[in-house]
Amino acid sequence: MAQHFEVHPDNPQPRLLKQAVAVLEKGGILAVPTDSSYALVCHLDDKTAADRLRRIRGVDDKHHLTLLCRDLSELANYARVDNRQFRLIKAATPGPYTFILEASKEVPRRVSHPQRKTIGLRVPDHTVLQALLALHNGPLLATTLIPPGETEPLNDARDIRQRFERLIDGVLDSGACPLEPTTVVDLSGGEPELIRQGRGDAAALGL
Repeated sequence: MAQHFEVHPDNPQPRLLKQAVAVLEKGGILAVPTDSSYALVCHLDDKTAADRLRRIRGVDDKHHLTLLCRDLSELANYARVDNRQFRLIKAATPGPYTFILEASKEVPRRVSHPQRKTIGLRVPDHTVLQALLALHNGPLLATTLIPPGETEPLNDARDIRQRFERLIDGVLDSGACPLEPTTVVDLSGGEPELIRQGRGDAAALGL
């Protein structure tokens, strides 16, 4: 049964966040709030956890997973970013945008796209998630929490517990978050391409 970590949305308790990080360190999967909707996350370097993440979400290895990063400097460690791409990302960071970029050698090959060698990266604007990332001291592998066969993400921790309590290891509950996925922009080609219009305003990026 999934553990329930009820944390304050503005001042998350370090003790509870440390317990949540311990779950991740043991190969667990957490449902966490973001500035778009809830996401499923696991340790980047845990192959078994990453495989579980895909099974729970109902996606194959061609579905882009995302690295949640604390800031732009951390993002740059995991992706090849030129000056133009960096300026575009900086204009939308932190915020509800996911950028598809060429993965660097720091990204395990098994979690990047098998043909394109790309990965989704983003810096979330969410107090609780940022505190979790800081304690974890590295990016988390993530995917939007959209149940298999459905099109809308989940944003209520109680609903998530009821539906996924036997599939995941914990829920970080700081109250409901927005009910809309991120806006996805592919920067791996010649020109920026809008892949999914979500909560982030694409027009703010000139798209």
